[in-house]
Amino acid sequence: MEARLAKRRKSRRRRRLLFLTALVVASGTGAAVWQGWFPTTAKTADPAAVTARVVRRDFTSSVLATGAVKPEIGAEVRVGARISGKVEKLRANIGDSVQVGQVIAELEKADLQANVGQRQAELELAKANLAAVESLSPLQIAKAKADVVRWEASLAQTEQERKRATRLLPKQAISGTDYDVAVANHEMGKAQLTAAQKAYDLAKTEYVDQLRQANAELARAESALKYAKATLSYATLTAPISGVIGSVSTQEGETVAAGLNSPTFVTIIDLKRLQVDAMVDEVDIGKVHSGQKAVFTVDAFPAREFSGKVVAIYPKAILLENVVYYDVVVEIEGNEDEVLRPDMTASVTIFLDEKKGVLAVPVKAVKRERGKNVVYVVSGGGPQPREVKVGWKDGAWIEIVAGLEEGETFLAEAPADAKTGK
Repeated sequence: MEARLAKRRKSRRRRRLLFLTALVVASGTGAAVWQGWFPTTAKTADPAAVTARVVRRDFTSSVLATGAVKPEIGAEVRVGARISGKVEKLRANIGDSVQVGQVIAELEKADLQANVGQRQAELELAKANLAAVESLSPLQIAKAKADVVRWEASLAQTEQERKRATRLLPKQAISGTDYDVAVANHEMGKAQLTAAQKAYDLAKTEYVDQLRQANAELARAESALKYAKATLSYATLTAPISGVIGSVSTQEGETVAAGLNSPTFVTIIDLKRLQVDAMVDEVDIGKVHSGQKAVFTVDAFPAREFSGKVVAIYPKAILLENVVYYDVVVEIEGNEDEVLRPDMTASVTIFLDEKKGVLAVPVKAVKRERGKNVVYVVSGGGPQPREVKVGWKDGAWIEIVAGLEEGETFLAEAPADAKTGK
């Protein structure tokens, strides 16, 4: 009997132990499930805020921009033909170096040379005509002048005869017929003198007109000859600038037709006259002006830094991907070896004016709140926001124009959710 009671007690203790074990396991599982569905965040204390003091620094601000190497104005010239014709010779190839005045191409010239010969003959004829006028007309004028003098003398004689006949007629020393003859001769002499004078005046007028016409014909012939020679010169294309042949658009043997747009034979680029067109953001363009120093690098020579200076800013903006840029022209200094080529991508740094001894704080200390720039100043009651006016930015530092005094303590990094008094 006692053995049975002991066995029952042992069985009860075992069931109780199993129940407690199951209860503990169930409790742990429930807690894990509850934690998975309803997680809790443990609160940790905020680390101590880092403070700093307002100091003075020297600012050497700069503007970064991306641009491209471009030829200067007048450093890239397209050489074309001003007349139509067949290309007889082409003396240029891509990459060739040319000098000013060097012959690049020639068109057929036979018809142009014949035209020059014809105009030369016309010029010689005009010169001969002018020489004839200058030699013959003065002789005609001299003859007309002599006639005037002769008839003036004849008139003087008939005048004397008329006067004498007038004196003798009342005395009946001459007949009436002789008197009438003397008067008629005098009147005829006056008419002859008048006619001679008119002929003399006409000869002089004709000489002036013929001389003017001959000179005009000579000038026209000279002008026609010059035009013919100029047209002949158009058949020979020469380099207007020194540089390198960048492209060839016409081949030897082709026939070109000159119209409103002259056909381009070659393009010449002066590699010594290059510039960088840098695209500067509208935010920074107000700081950039002519004369500022600049440096840039190109992908072809990443280890080499080229120097330059700002020489111009285009007034019209350029819109790229909804961002407003302005074209800043940088004059290149130090490309004597001509390693730069047009359209190379350039990373440009423009150095702005230097500022010395300005109040500065870290950029992270300035926070934008309600449209104002604030810095959290540390005082006895804790960090307090104070409105400031900022200026230049130099790397991790920003200039404080107004709002802070040198030596004041502030939070080195403005808190994201900071409130006054905390």
